Amino acid sequence: MLCKSLEFKNVDGQKIKVINIPVLETNSSYYFMIQARLQIFISFLYQQPHEKRCYSFREYLKRKMSWTDYKNLFCIKEFKDNA
Repeated sequence: MLCKSLEFKNVDGQKIKVINIPVLETNSSYYFMIQARLQIFISFLYQQPHEKRCYSFREYLKRKMSWTDYKNLFCIKEFKDNA
């Protein structure tokens, strides 16, 4: 999976970096969901000062999406017996 990152300054001038943003084709079934979640996540980070400077969008999605959707989106492969 191809991922991108985004860097911006919030209201207080803090530089915030969001990493692990998945790049999807516009015909993907998850395209709209990811765009909406990214907009909500960035608006949350933009409004308030935070201690951290770098955030993982992938970790945010892990908490907000159902596990089957998350697994299908990132194509997590489970290995038998840790092989």
